[in-house]
Order: sequence, then structure tokens, then C-alpha cells
Amino acid sequence: MFPYLRKILRFNWVLLALMVGLAAFGVTAIYAATYMRDNPALAASYNRQMTWCFIGFGIFVVVSLIDYKWIRWGAIPMYLMGIGALIALKFVGKKVYGAQSWIRYGGFSFQPSQLAVLAGILVVAFILSDLKKLHPALRMLIIAAVCTPPMLMIMLQRELGGALVWVPTVFFMMFAGGIPIRYLLSILIFAVACMPLAFNFLLKPYQRDRILVFLDNNIDPLGAGWQVNQSLIAIGSGGWSGKGFLAQGTQNELGFLPATAAHNDFIFAVIGEEFGFIGCAALIATFVLLLLSILLVAYNSRDDLGSLFCVGTAGLIFTHMVMNVGMTVSVLPVTGLPLPLVSYGGTFAVLIMFMLGVVQSVWIHRKKDTPPRRTAA
Repeated sequence: MFPYLRKILRFNWVLLALMVGLAAFGVTAIYAATYMRDNPALAASYNRQMTWCFIGFGIFVVVSLIDYKWIRWGAIPMYLMGIGALIALKFVGKKVYGAQSWIRYGGFSFQPSQLAVLAGILVVAFILSDLKKLHPALRMLIIAAVCTPPMLMIMLQRELGGALVWVPTVFFMMFAGGIPIRYLLSILIFAVACMPLAFNFLLKPYQRDRILVFLDNNIDPLGAGWQVNQSLIAIGSGGWSGKGFLAQGTQNELGFLPATAAHNDFIFAVIGEEFGFIGCAALIATFVLLLLSILLVAYNSRDDLGSLFCVGTAGLIFTHMVMNVGMTVSVLPVTGLPLPLVSYGGTFAVLIMFMLGVVQSVWIHRKKDTPPRRTAA
């Protein structure tokens, strides 16, 4: 009992407070986005999100108290579980808004793509830390062999956002893991060169429409461009301080922001309308503090494995935040990625809290008697 108490006393309380604050604000925002809906199940979304946050918090505490060295033996089995879950989608997956990306059993549902991303981060951290004696090009090939199959499987399930999130996350980890800049630049050049081919041959028609609408919102204002245009109106109408919590606004309360998207993909638009520029800026500042806290843990890690996992966690949260906020203000195409800990989604909330629990474990199990260790170059 006392060893666990000593570990709890070593918590990174800033990290914990930021996580709890974002989750609590997320429940509040979800309530604001759904409380006037006629659908009782939709109106109860905030209650379900609160339940999942309590479950996630319990998982966070348990994982925090366990030494993160389990990653070395748990990464490969979890990766295989993620691949298996993606394969199972073909047979038992449920289509939601055209994407067959959910597995449901009774009242429980989850997205295997999110489990696969977590498993990918674990495996990439393992490869970069334990195989660092290999030539960088060979490590990159191994990482590509690990990451490409789940990415392609997620894309085939019409979940483009879930596939795209892998690229910057793994890129950040390779940079932190000592892969030379020239190799990383070659990946970027190759990716840019492949964009026209991907646009014409890999993307579905509705995904191409999203990119075209991003380039010109007036192409289809009543169709593909509707959500983005209404999001811009909602955020702009909030002004500096917003219309107020649960105020009778126009875009959300009157249903111009679609009920199926206001509480998840476009939750930032609801926040902008009700809390204004000040509320949005405070939310983004909180995310920045969370990311800095995670990177501080990475810097103080006792080994490369913990440091790289922290970088992967920060990269995943950063990518989701940038893509979600970016699509609501029309500086990025719509990808359907949730805002971590704020958007509705129990699976993703639990996943993020699990990962932050591992980050907390890295902080708790850092060595006091040795200087901070940088990731090996």
C-alpha cells in the first residue's frame, strides 16, 4: 500500500489537472451542444461522456502506478490485437455515416482504428529505442512495414482522418528517435509527390469533395460545404466573449450545425459561439500547456522508450487538435477527427486517458539520482 502511496505523491499534478480540466470542459460543451435536441439519446450524450471519463480516470490511475516497462513485451501483442480488430470490422463492423469503423456488442462500442494507433505508437517507440543500432534507413523500413498495413485498412474503411493521423505522429517520433533530417525530408518529398495520385485514385468522391470545398467554400454551400460554412458563422457570431453558456444562439440551438456533428467533430464551433474568442483561446492554451507538460516528461524520462512514447502521445494529441480546430475554421479539409477529451466519444476519451496514464508512469518512474536523459541520436 505504501509504495503505491509514494507513487501517487510523485504524480505530475499539472498534467493531471490539465487532463481533468479538459475532460470536465468537454462534458460541459457536449451538454451545451445537445441539451435542446429532440432526440433523447442525443440529449443524454453528456451523461454517457461523463461515465466514460470516470472509467478513463480509473484506468489512468491504475496505469500510472504500473512501471511503463511493460511496453517492451506488450507492444507486439497489442499491435496484433489492433490488426485483428481492424480485420473483424469487415465482418461485424457497423456503418456510421458511411464509414464501417465501429464494433458494437450490446451497449458497448469502440473504434478499432483508435486501438491500432495506440498499438502503433507502442511498437514504433519500441523499434526506435531498442533497435537504435540498426541503420536509420532500415529502422524506417521496419516502421513503414508496421504502420502501412493498419493505415491502408483504415483507409479502406472510409476513415481517412484515422489514417492520416498516423503520418505526423510517427514523423514526430522518428525525429525524436534520432532519424536524420535528410531521411525525414525524403519522406515529405515523396508524400507530396504522391498527393495527386492519392487524390485521383485512393480518395472516395465525398472525400475529394471535402478537399475541393476546402479550396473554395462556395462550390457546394448547401451540400459538402454546409457544415464548414455554418461552423464559420457560429465561431464568428460568438465575437470576443461569446453569446453565453446555453444562450439562444443561432447555429447550434436552431440546428444549423447538424445534430450529428455539433457534439463531436464540430464541438469547437459550439464553443466558439457560446464562449467566443476568449473561450477558444483559453482552450487552445490549455492544450498547449498539456503538450508542454508531456514533452517535459519526455525530457525527464529515464530511458528512450518512455521518452519516445511521450513524444508519440504528444504528437497524437497535437495532430487531433490541429486537424479538428483547423477544419472548423476552414484552414484544413474536414477529416472527422475529434478534439481530444472535449469531443463526444467514449472510446477516444478512455484511450487518451490511458496514454496519459503511461505518460504519468514515465514521470513517476523517472530516476531522481541521474540527470535527465535525451533521446539518443
